[in-house]
Amino acid sequence: MSFVEYGDTIKDGDTAIVFLGHESMFPVKVQHGSVTQTKYGVIRHSTDLIGKKYGSKVTCSKGGWVFILHPTPELWTMNLPHRTQILYSTDISIITMMLELKPGSIVCESGTGSGSLSHALIRTVAPTGHLYTVEFHQQRAEKAREEFREHGVEHLVTVTNQDVCKNGFGVSNIADAVFLDIPSPWEAIGHAKSALKAEGGRICSFSPCIEQVQRTCLAMEESGFTEINTLEILLRVYNVRTVSLQIPDLGKAAEDNSSTGFDSSSPSHQGSSCANLQQGTVQFKSGVPLREVVGHTGYLTFATKS
Repeated sequence: MSFVEYGDTIKDGDTAIVFLGHESMFPVKVQHGSVTQTKYGVIRHSTDLIGKKYGSKVTCSKGGWVFILHPTPELWTMNLPHRTQILYSTDISIITMMLELKPGSIVCESGTGSGSLSHALIRTVAPTGHLYTVEFHQQRAEKAREEFREHGVEHLVTVTNQDVCKNGFGVSNIADAVFLDIPSPWEAIGHAKSALKAEGGRICSFSPCIEQVQRTCLAMEESGFTEINTLEILLRVYNVRTVSLQIPDLGKAAEDNSSTGFDSSSPSHQGSSCANLQQGTVQFKSGVPLREVVGHTGYLTFATKS
């Protein structure tokens, strides 16, 4: 199993996603002899998982069933253990596009955090690219190394435990892109410039506060970066549902006939009178936004090395 290479069958040691529903799923490490408890009953790894194909429908001990999915960066973002706040697919998608990443790209990242963006970057630059990720916190760095090894992508990533604002990324003039998700990104702009290739490299900084953005933009300008721009991604989800509305009462035909002198005894006028008198409802499909919407996540500042 690898997050960048699809495998057909579930093997001992794989990380798989147990899918109970669109709002209910979780990761599990497949191990011979282990069991996993769900609300539908027990899943026995040896008999129910190992050797089965990814995407299989597995029946649990209580008669309910789940699907076992192959892990992807998108599914991992939704199910990973949170060691820090993470970036979600909405921001990740615009980051990978605006940084112009592709297979073979070299990317520097700080900080690693829970590894949500890291997995997406690795999948984007594979099979010939590389990610250099720096994490200040030692335990988080060690846990990230362990996860990358378990997920079969350790050959595509180098994890370094150091302060990027003081010591940089450990590489010079090779990166196609740099991503910063740290409290004071303006202190790392110089190191980011040193890590980027001689010309045309892209940089992105994620900050939740506009004051951080202002200081970062000033630092980028002083370091000679161009095309500096900041944007914010807001996601609005719509639910499709059936809506019933009452047919409007446009007045009685009899009153209209008496005022205009029409003959209400004619068949055509009798039909319109019955239609108007029999008020009802009409149903149609409508897209309705959710009552609660996730608002501001952070500001994304992009720039190009001149």
